[in-house]
Parts: sequence; C-alpha cells; structure tokens
Amino acid sequence: MKARRIELLAPAKNLECGIEAINHGADAVYIGAPKFGARAAAVNSLEDIETLVRYAHLYNARIYVTVNTILKDEELEETERMIAELYRIGVDALIVQDMGITRLQLPPIPLHASTQMDNRTPEKVQFLWKAGFRQIVLARELSLGEIRRIHEACPEAPLEVFVHGALCVSYSGQCYVSQACFGRSANRGECAQFCRLPFSMVDAEGKVIVRNKHLLSLKDLNQSDELEQLLDAGASSFKIEGRLKDVSYVKNVTAAYRQKLDAIFARRSEFKRASSGTSHLEFHPQLDKSFSRGFTNYFLHGREQDIASFDTPKSLGEEMGTMKEIRGNYLVVAGVKPFNNGDGICFLDEQGRLQGFRVNRVDGNKLYPQEMPHIKPRTKLYRNYDQEFERLLARRSAERKIKVSWLLYDHPSGFSLEIADEDNNRVTLSLPRQKELARTPQVENLKTQLSKLGNTPFEAEAVEVNFAANWFLPSSVLSEARRQAVEKLIVLRRINYRRELMVWKQTAHAFPSAGLTYLGNVMNQRAASFYHEHGVQRIEPAYEKVPVEDATLMFCKHCLRYSMGWCPIRQRVRSPYREPYYLVSNDGRRFRLEFDCKHCQMKVKAANE
Repeated sequence: MKARRIELLAPAKNLECGIEAINHGADAVYIGAPKFGARAAAVNSLEDIETLVRYAHLYNARIYVTVNTILKDEELEETERMIAELYRIGVDALIVQDMGITRLQLPPIPLHASTQMDNRTPEKVQFLWKAGFRQIVLARELSLGEIRRIHEACPEAPLEVFVHGALCVSYSGQCYVSQACFGRSANRGECAQFCRLPFSMVDAEGKVIVRNKHLLSLKDLNQSDELEQLLDAGASSFKIEGRLKDVSYVKNVTAAYRQKLDAIFARRSEFKRASSGTSHLEFHPQLDKSFSRGFTNYFLHGREQDIASFDTPKSLGEEMGTMKEIRGNYLVVAGVKPFNNGDGICFLDEQGRLQGFRVNRVDGNKLYPQEMPHIKPRTKLYRNYDQEFERLLARRSAERKIKVSWLLYDHPSGFSLEIADEDNNRVTLSLPRQKELARTPQVENLKTQLSKLGNTPFEAEAVEVNFAANWFLPSSVLSEARRQAVEKLIVLRRINYRRELMVWKQTAHAFPSAGLTYLGNVMNQRAASFYHEHGVQRIEPAYEKVPVEDATLMFCKHCLRYSMGWCPIRQRVRSPYREPYYLVSNDGRRFRLEFDCKHCQMKVKAANE
C-alpha cells in the first residue's frame, strides 16, 4: 500500500518565523499575502515571500499564502494581479474564502478551502473537492467521528485539521459580532477579539449568574497526544495556529509536533512525512513553555466540560507551585519546579484578575521579585516566561539537514566525485588529474574531508572511496570539488522541485443548499455568480455589505448552559435561573443567548430590548 503523505503545517507572521518553521521541521508554512489575509496585522511583501519560497523548496517544503478574506467588487482586480505575482514567485497554493476568486483569470495555482468557509459536513467537503479545491481546512469543532465520516465520504480530498493554538469560540466564518459592535469584520481580517472580553451573565429577571468573567474565552487547542487518532480518522495536514505569534512560539511548537509525528512514522509505514531533511535541535521542545491559556482537546472526543478559560484570556503558562509567605523582600514558595532568575510569574488575585511580577533573583525556594506583588498565602503561581528556555530559543536552536552520500572513485583519466541526496538527486564531477601514489594511507582523510559540509543544507550519511591504489589527492582539490558538487546539487534540487499545478475549470454540480443567507458571506458579484452556476437560487448579501436585523452574531459549539451544568439533554439538571440569559459587557452592551439543542449550539444575538 502506498504511504499517505502527511504534512505538518506551521504559521509565519513574517520571513524570520517562516524560515525557523522550516528549520524546526515544518513540511509546509502558511503566511499572509501583502493584502486580503484573515490576519490584517500579519502581511508580508512579495520579496519576503519569494525568499521564503526559495528556502522552503530546497527541503521540498511548501508555502501556502492566505488570501482568505471576503472581497469587495472593486478589490477583485487588485487581487487578481497579486495572485499572478504570488504564482510567479513560486507559491505552492492559496488559502481562500471568497468564491469570487474562482472567477478571476487565475494562473495554474492550487486553491485550498479556508476554514472560514465553514467546512464541517461531508456534503460541503465533497462539493468543494469537486469544484476544484485541492485541500480542505476543516472546522475546529469537529469530533474524530465527524472527521472520519468526511474522509470516508471524500477519501481523495486532503483534510487539514488544526492541532494547536488559539480557538475561536464561534465557527470560523460565522462570527459577525466584531462587525456589529465595532465595524471591524472578522471575515475581512479585522477581528476585534470580542470573545476575549469579560462579561457578566444574567437571567431574564436580571439576576446575576456570573459576574465579570471571560465567558467566551476558550482555552487553547492541544492535540499533541491525539495525532495518531487523527491520522486514522483521515487527516493529512496538521495545522498549528499562530500567524500573530512570535518566533520562539513557532520554533518550540513546530519542533514538538515534528517529534511526535516522526515517532508515529517510525512505527507505522503507511504514513510518511511530506518534505525532506532532518531537524537537529539544540533544545528540548516543551509545549507548556509557549503562550497558552491552558489546553483543551476541544470537541475531538465529543462534548467536554473544561474548554473555557473563564479567569483570563492571557497566557498563564505552567503551574509552578504556591506562595507560602512573604518575608521581608522575598517570597517563600512551595513547588516542584525550579525557578530561574528573570522568570515572569503570574497569579490570580482575590478578584480573579491576572497579576504578575518578574523574578529578580532565585535562592532555593526564595523568590526576590523586582517589585513585591500584593499576594496572599496559598496562591497558585504560574510561569508564563521562562528566562532560560527563551534564552535557548533566542539563539540558533535548530539546523535542518538533508542526508547525502559521497562516492569518490578513480578511472583512467583521473577521478570522479559523486554526491546523491535522500531524494535521489545526483551530481557527478570529473576531476582530470595525473595520478600519483601517496606516502601515507589516504582513505580516512579523504572521507573526513568529504564529511565537512559545514553551513550547507547537507550532512554526510555515507562516504565511500573506491580507489584501485592509494592515490594522493590534495586537500585543496578535494575541497573545491566538494564545494562545486554541493552548489550543483542545490541547483538540481531547485530544478527538480515539482510544484503541483491546477488549472481551474468551471463546474456546475449542485451546492448543498438551494439558498444562502448572510451566512454565505457573499460580498461580490463574482461570488454570487459562482453560487448561481451551482444551483443556488436565493442569495442574500454578506452581513458586512447589508447588516441583518436581529441576526445571530455568533454560532458556538461551546455552550454556557452546559458549562453551568444545566444542559437539558446531557445533564438533565434544571437551572435555578429563568431564561433567556444575557451576556452584559463592561460597556453595557447586552447579548441574548439562544440554545439550539437539536444542533447542539449556542447562539449569541444583540439584545434589542
């Protein structure tokens, strides 16, 4: 059976992050275009993207560029020109949301269906695959069973799943609250992070159920222990969230998932990694050292209770122990993990607010802070900045090397040097030279010389010297031949890199629905034409174009009624409060909660009363 190609897909907010993602083991990197990406704060120049493409392709890694916002009619021409440039510089695929892009004059560049398209059913995935999308990014909320059913319905479609990082509380592409409240559209890359704000939850009579908590702020995703189950369910691309994260996050998280996947591949031959080379690390990856709000599997195994981070949307980091007492200018702590000078420590105060301090000096179980915090005994301490770990990551923390083998042999006209890499690329150099016998044995010295690959992308796995006699070959001659062979192999790898090409063809198979409301996010006439050609009769404009009165602003798998223990279906516990419930923000905005038990969803609407 042919092994299935599995991709570790890492984020990059800029060129530095992209290169380090490759160095630390990514098979592919996704990065923002100069415009029209779903993270408006993470855009990149064509020059930087081209540099990243050249670097990645050396390792047979791919570069995907996000052009995944909905577009106005007047933006389509500029988008078309930008896509042509992205294709010219060698980008492997575009991640898109707007169907209007499919009606542009496109070069033969593959399109991937962004999670912003709300891809959560077999019917939707089948439709997108038949339409021509070469990879489908699934909704984060899906369970293993739902992923498996999608894979079984459309086994040829590569399925991309998120495995790590921040979670949106609303289904992606179905959140309009930022637009409604602040005029900043999440579908246009300008999310105002409404879900990370604190709210009070009140009932129909105004009774306060919860006061000033981050009720819509979810913990961060961590599927590092679920990768094999995801592979068996049909996932082919494992995506790390984080196009706004710093380079240390990219290094650490990418390396951690690379190690996990490689351990699976080592014992399961039906899977193989999607790029070349081996990443040699100078540190031990630890996921709890990078930014997180605490971790969850989300709904991978069905509905779970503990997915929200009600106390804070900020990074708590790793739990270190408790504060015992204050003595003079230091804290006495009890814990199992050692602290370092310069660590950043945080804790939740008596009001549940996140507070923090920097450790100036550590002496055993004594912490000397830069400024003494207001903290009570028995308070839990967390480390959200590990000084020593960050120092490791600030240096060169990984090298990625492609294995090569050398063969040096003689023939009547002199010598030949051959280098072959792990992907069967091969270069041979002829060294015409008069032969002369050496006074001392040469083979081991020649092998040592050829193994010196230094700052090149290569490392010697095997070196063979096949001489009929103990010939003398000057080190200077061999060094120059080695340099030329390496340069030619780099050129050959780039020549032999094969981009997948796709000529977009118009199709007319039926869309799963005969009508589209504002939830279809149809912003321009070309997108409307796409849906009309696929059998959609009624098309309403996007919410960003024509706001809808009493619209549902968020569709959430996360359910506050379930979190409180009052789910009438699963928990069968009667709430002591009267519905409807409301969320009230600190600026006085009110939002009504509706519970769709048939579809196991919570809906958030603006309260008009």
